[in-house]
Amino acid sequence: MPTPAPNLLTLLFSALILGIGATLVMDLTALVRKRVLGISGLDYALLGRWLGHLPRGRLVHRPIAQSPQIPGERALGWALHYVTGIAFAALFLWIVTPGWLAAPTPLPALGFGLLTLAAPFLLLQPCLGAGLAARNTPAPWIARRRSAVSHLSFGAGLWLTGLAMTLPG
Repeated sequence: MPTPAPNLLTLLFSALILGIGATLVMDLTALVRKRVLGISGLDYALLGRWLGHLPRGRLVHRPIAQSPQIPGERALGWALHYVTGIAFAALFLWIVTPGWLAAPTPLPALGFGLLTLAAPFLLLQPCLGAGLAARNTPAPWIARRRSAVSHLSFGAGLWLTGLAMTLPG
């Protein structure tokens, strides 16, 4: 018997939990990569700086590090990071069948994690001055690989959080 479709409120709550959990897994992965391998990820203050300049009419920076700082940019960047994770989780839940959340499997989550690479490759990196898919960075393929690992960890986080959401209690 097929799983009934959840109502909108249940879906939004699930997206909230799933998005926060998946983003946390992404952040924990970044922390381990930094501490163990010395690989730094995106400084979310720069993401906040970018967002803070949008109302001022500035979309593209060359590079963002040279743009004037915005008050509270670090908090703004972290907030945008988590809101984006929640929005991606909502999109994921909209795409997968309602039954996925009842019995989460890794392949759809990891595949979706890879699909979310479109956001940094096509939007964020060009807007921060790194170019399309980081082509203007000193080592584009290293930057691309690091982005892929980050977004795969988000996909793994979707799956792991989905599993945690199925636990009784």
